[in-house]
Amino acid sequence: MYLEHINLVVSDVNAMLNFYRAAFPHWRIRDQGRGEWHGKPRTWLHFGDDYHYIALSDHGEGENRRLAGYQVGLAHFAYVTHNLDAVIERLEKAGYQIALAGADEPYRRNVYFIDPAGFEVEFVEYLSDLPSERNLNRDVS
Repeated sequence: MYLEHINLVVSDVNAMLNFYRAAFPHWRIRDQGRGEWHGKPRTWLHFGDDYHYIALSDHGEGENRRLAGYQVGLAHFAYVTHNLDAVIERLEKAGYQIALAGADEPYRRNVYFIDPAGFEVEFVEYLSDLPSERNLNRDVS
C-alpha cells in the first residue's frame, strides 16, 4: 500500500504549479478539466508522475490554518528525496525560501517550505537505509 495522491483545494492553481514544478521538475500535468463541486465551479488538475500526484482544485475560499496554531487540520506532508540540496536550490531559484530547517540528526536531513496556498511541505533526505536509524526511536510515553 502507498499514498497515491493528495487533494488540495486552493485559490490559485498556477501559483501552486510554480512551486511544485520547481520541487518536481520531472512531474507533468497528468489530467485537467473543469467541473462543479457542490454547486461551485472549479478548475482542477493532477500534477505528478505515473505513480504519485497532487490533485489541485481552484475553488478554495479563505485562509489555510495557522501553522503555529492549534487548529485541527493538515500540519504538513513530506517527500523523500535523494538530493535535498538540489531541491532546495531549485525552490530558492524559483523564489521560495526555507521556512524551517529540520532537526540536526545523524541519519537524515530535512527542511520545510510553505507553498503558495500556505501548506507546509517537508523534504527529507535519509542518510541510512536502516529503518532503526532513519526512524529514531524516542520515548513517547
